[in-house]
Amino acid sequence: MTQNHSDIRTRFIFDDMPIRGMHIRLEKVWHHIVNQKHYPVAIRRALGELLAAGSLLSANLKNEGALIVQVQGQGRLKMLVVEATSENTVRATARWDETAEIRDDESLTALLGENSVFVLTHQPKDADPWQGVVPLEGDSIAQMLVNYMKRSEQLDTYITLAVDDQAAGALLLQRLPEEELDDAAWEHVTTLAQTITPQELTGLDAHHALYRLYHETPPRVFEPEAIEFACTCSRGKVSDMLLMLGGQEVGGVVAEQGSIQIDCDFCHTKYVFDETDVNALFGADVVNAVRQENESLQ
Repeated sequence: MTQNHSDIRTRFIFDDMPIRGMHIRLEKVWHHIVNQKHYPVAIRRALGELLAAGSLLSANLKNEGALIVQVQGQGRLKMLVVEATSENTVRATARWDETAEIRDDESLTALLGENSVFVLTHQPKDADPWQGVVPLEGDSIAQMLVNYMKRSEQLDTYITLAVDDQAAGALLLQRLPEEELDDAAWEHVTTLAQTITPQELTGLDAHHALYRLYHETPPRVFEPEAIEFACTCSRGKVSDMLLMLGGQEVGGVVAEQGSIQIDCDFCHTKYVFDETDVNALFGADVVNAVRQENESLQ
């Protein structure tokens, strides 16, 4: 992966305190994702925050695979989803009621409506997937994540997220497990973190942001990791989805429309299957079978 300075995840640790952290700044990746659809401002902001958050969480992947972070609602906003992989790639998208009015300043909780949930799915490459589902607690992506991590990991965690037209940014602080930490020290470090502005979080790289916050007790900063956009869709995966739908349903669409087209929500690649493709996929003339069935019913 080529190194760049606009899409970076940087880990750091305080040697004199059992506190670790991460800084995220995504610029080109964010532009690529946000330009895929015409997102309302409030949804674009939430998606960018979840993108930065997913990039934080995926840093802890212990083996090859992907981490899928979803926020699901029953209001005008139906779903935010971010997929981040162990190879430091990400993709993200949102689904919402595109006929509804959505004001620029609307809160996430208002958009999601009642009974919204936070879903975290770990898909290891060579093991069974694991999924956790919890009710959303908090009125922002950052607060929801802090509550989730406190519940699941029992570790004090501080997260702040910011998004603008140029970049998505994140800062995480976390107590090291099984280490004693003075409450006053934790409060001091997190209080300083609260002084960073959204403009600084999206505009500054890790070194400048950390110097701005902690120049009196600077943390040890590790080698940064580059993050890239990549979509994991493929014609093979779409074929598997069509097989799950079944020959009756897929054949019916092709009999009526001449082909079936599936668009990837993440990258908008279009996969088209005509009659020959579909019959080859199912190993039978499913399209003609549907035609004959329709004729017999007339």
